[in-house]
Amino acid sequence: MFNMKQTPCEFLMWNVLPVIRREFARNLIDVFNLSQKEVAEKLGATPAAISQYLSGKRGKLEIKDGFILQEIRKSSERIFKYGDKVVVPETCRICKLMRDRDLFASICEVCEEEIDPKTEE
Repeated sequence: MFNMKQTPCEFLMWNVLPVIRREFARNLIDVFNLSQKEVAEKLGATPAAISQYLSGKRGKLEIKDGFILQEIRKSSERIFKYGDKVVVPETCRICKLMRDRDLFASICEVCEEEIDPKTEE
C-alpha cells in the first residue's frame, strides 16, 4: 500500500482551518449571543458544519496561545459586524499569525516562495 505524505497545506486545510472556524463559531455564540443558524450565515457555512465544530467532530486541535485567542476574538468581532465578506481575510490573518508564531510542526518552504506565473505553464 502506498502511503502518501501529507503536505503542510493539507495539514492546514484539514486541521488548522477547522480549528479557526470552530473558535470563530464559539466566540460568535458565547460573546455575541448568536444562534448556530446566525453563526452559519455569518461564516458562510451550513448549520450542520457549525454543529460539528461545536461538538468537536471538526476542529479537534486546541489553541492554547493566549495571543492567538485574543486575535481570534478581534476577528470574531469583525465577522459579527461585517459578516461573511471578512471571513476569508480574517481566517488568513489568523492562520498567518499562527504560522508566524511557529504553532505548526512544519511549513513547506514552497508555500513561502513567490510563484512566477511565467514558469508555471
